Amino acid sequence: MPSSSTASFPMLSASSTNGINQSSNQNGLRAHSDNGRSMERALTRVESLSRLTSIRDTLGITSGIMYKWVNYGRGWRPRWFVLQDGVLSYYKIHGPDKITVSHETEKGSRLIGEESFRRVSRHACIPSSRRIPVGEIHLKVSSIRESKSDDKRFSIFTGTKRVHLRAESREDRVAWMEALQAVKDMFPRLSNGEAVGPVDVMSTEKLRQRLLEEGVNEAAIQDSENIMRTEFSTLHNHLVVLRRQQLLLFDTLRQLETEKVDLENTVVDESQRQLKEQGDSFASREGKFSEGSPSVSDDDHDRHDAAEEETDDDEFFDTRDVLSSGSFKSTGSGFRRSSFDSNDEESFESEDGIDSCIRSVGSNYPYVRRRKKLPDPVEKEKGVSLWSMIKDNIGKDLTKVCLPVFFNEPISSLQKCFEDLEYSYLLDRAYEWGKMGNSLMRILNVAAFAVSGYASTEGRICKPFNPLLGETYEADYPDKGLRFFSEKVSHHPMIVACHCEGQGWKFWGDSNLKSKFWGRSIQLDPVGVLTLEFDDGEVFQWSKVTTSIYNLILGKLYCDHYGTMRVEGNHEYSCKLKFKEQSIIDRNPHQVQGVVLDKNGKTVATLFGKWDESMHYLSGDGKGRGSEPQLLWKSVNPSKYQTRCNLTRFGITLNEITPGLKEKLPPTDSRLRPDQRCLENGEYEKANSEKLRLEQRQRQARKMQEMGWKPRWFAKEKGADSYRYIGGYWEAREKGNWESCPDIFGQVATNGNFD
Repeated sequence: MPSSSTASFPMLSASSTNGINQSSNQNGLRAHSDNGRSMERALTRVESLSRLTSIRDTLGITSGIMYKWVNYGRGWRPRWFVLQDGVLSYYKIHGPDKITVSHETEKGSRLIGEESFRRVSRHACIPSSRRIPVGEIHLKVSSIRESKSDDKRFSIFTGTKRVHLRAESREDRVAWMEALQAVKDMFPRLSNGEAVGPVDVMSTEKLRQRLLEEGVNEAAIQDSENIMRTEFSTLHNHLVVLRRQQLLLFDTLRQLETEKVDLENTVVDESQRQLKEQGDSFASREGKFSEGSPSVSDDDHDRHDAAEEETDDDEFFDTRDVLSSGSFKSTGSGFRRSSFDSNDEESFESEDGIDSCIRSVGSNYPYVRRRKKLPDPVEKEKGVSLWSMIKDNIGKDLTKVCLPVFFNEPISSLQKCFEDLEYSYLLDRAYEWGKMGNSLMRILNVAAFAVSGYASTEGRICKPFNPLLGETYEADYPDKGLRFFSEKVSHHPMIVACHCEGQGWKFWGDSNLKSKFWGRSIQLDPVGVLTLEFDDGEVFQWSKVTTSIYNLILGKLYCDHYGTMRVEGNHEYSCKLKFKEQSIIDRNPHQVQGVVLDKNGKTVATLFGKWDESMHYLSGDGKGRGSEPQLLWKSVNPSKYQTRCNLTRFGITLNEITPGLKEKLPPTDSRLRPDQRCLENGEYEKANSEKLRLEQRQRQARKMQEMGWKPRWFAKEKGADSYRYIGGYWEAREKGNWESCPDIFGQVATNGNFD
């Protein structure tokens, strides 16, 4: 059989050459291959040009004004958008980089929006000038989604970020959506042939000549070519399949992104409905507050805007920019020396203009020596694989699975509540400001306190111990001028109630977490209202924002807090704080920005900072020149004695039993919980066995709750689901009378009752 001069490997598209003379066709096939590649590239360029020409001829150019979301500091900013050749470009229309639009520059363009026509008419005679866009969106690789809650808004996902846009009217959005979709429809999906790319023909003539020189016969060469052709054909088919799967994966990712956003909106809408019902109930109960539930889960506007990336073309009201200037002043919130502060801790001097009584607040509390590190571990801790936990418990009732203490930190949820009061001096200062008649400084300090409670969560990835039913925790901290008490008041749902008394103020609340598992992350939504009441009758209420823990399966675990917190007061002012959601590539995470509003809704102060670092404020709306940022709060430096779960200086003291304290504690106090104590001491095996014993005991708690069990120190308010402290704990402590308190950490009672 005559041999073929060319072996067509699978990336090739050559036909059989059987029966064709070898020598006459070598150069011809190679030339045919080169010409074919050149022709194909030329056809590709022509097709691309013709497609762009088709878009331009069919759809023309569309332009007009839309509003683009920038960030919380700047909000919605007008931009001039131009849709041309499959690219949506936008330009600034204010500031030094603004462009000028006129009849000449927009000649042949379809304008959308009345404001667009007015702007063009105002500059009718201005000549054309070179225009450089500050941003471009290529629609071929983007997806578009309309907002379900706002008929003027839509967003474009580019694959790396989401751009939020708002038209002037509902009709304008419809016009823009039609224009954008028409452009996207002009870009058909790639066929398999386009996906694989250009087809090349590879010559084997040199190999054939070398083999002939080596004395290999023609039949062996032909067999070799057939084998290579077969192998490369198989490889080619695999590549085609992989390319097809890649394209399908891209399509699936775009679809999942859209579905994820829709699902999040559904969850947010449902949360809004529930919180609105709670707010209505609270408003009817109190009557003196303008809104019921101070914290809301915003609609998709806030949900996505929180995650919006600042772009190069937009200025950002950035905490780093303000603080880097070093132009801020302290407003009487400098740190006092406390039992958990060290000598090397950074402090801030108050300005001379600050009243001396504010500057000295908290400085006269007695000094109490508290520990600065945890005990050295007795044993070496063994790591635990989350995957092995899942594998070993497949098919089991997860409610009966005892998680190892590896996932816990040596404090309980009751103690975690007290950790939010680490910076209670802010409330002392707020009280003093109110006594001086400065209600604005009072709410600013209250807002800073509401944010400061999150500072201790940075780097904390272990979960606190779930308290047993009836478990309590006391914190008598004369060095902070307060007494705190908390109790677990319900097992299903798990509710913790707390009460704290400071110098001139009382703080109380209860908390229940609702969790949602999203696969790679878990979302925790706090349910409950926190109340702060000053002795002069002014009351503030707020609720916590959403917390999410990310990278449960792969990557580094981290937590983030996001959403809107509303601090509502019954006198002059209220405050709205927005916690920005951290994105994957966020260069400046943990940002918080807010405003203080008077009764008329006018902004009287602006707050900004980071929930793990500091909070500052500016008088007025923050847009005026000359005003300097004032420091309200700054977090303390991390402890130099690092712990396995990154406890703060203050957190290290929470489970400490100081001399003479054990004799005063009730048998229900968290400090006496054996598994928690063993974990703190580094006795991990014993901690696991004790945790298993207590969890088996705790399973009776639900039966006891169904039998009518009631908490000892808290009671439900009439007509509400919240709990209030009924008193008596500190009096019982003074007498050492704990007869009514069961030994919840001991053996199971024979009568099945704690009473």
